[in-house]
Amino acid sequence: MSPEENKKLVRRFYREIDAGNLDAMDDLVAEDYLDHSPPPFPGLARGREGLKQAFRLFWEATPGTHDIEDQIAEGDKVVTRLTAHGVHRGDLPGIPATGARLTMTGTVIHRIENGRLVEKWSDKDVLGFLQQLGVVPDLL
Repeated sequence: MSPEENKKLVRRFYREIDAGNLDAMDDLVAEDYLDHSPPPFPGLARGREGLKQAFRLFWEATPGTHDIEDQIAEGDKVVTRLTAHGVHRGDLPGIPATGARLTMTGTVIHRIENGRLVEKWSDKDVLGFLQQLGVVPDLL
């Protein structure tokens, strides 16, 4: 696939997540998907199934959307800078629902092979996320 096709694949990935269509992951993500920065929740499976479990957990607890701010592709990798928006309507593990509006920024690198996402690295503003939830005090 070309870098432009790879970017389209990643954009579709986020559109499907925003629509709550986790079944689309079966077409978009390799079964042995490797997440180098998975969410810190116990009991998630490995691979595509673990990704689906994590997104289901977040979709139920913090429904929202992803805005792609920038995207760069080269070879088999796509770098996406994004902002996620949601509302904390349901419990996350160890964090009861607060009703808080949430915004989190992140930069994600996906590697694509045979038309599917096979690997991911990401840096997210987890501190800001936890501050918005009231789990960590705002230091400013």
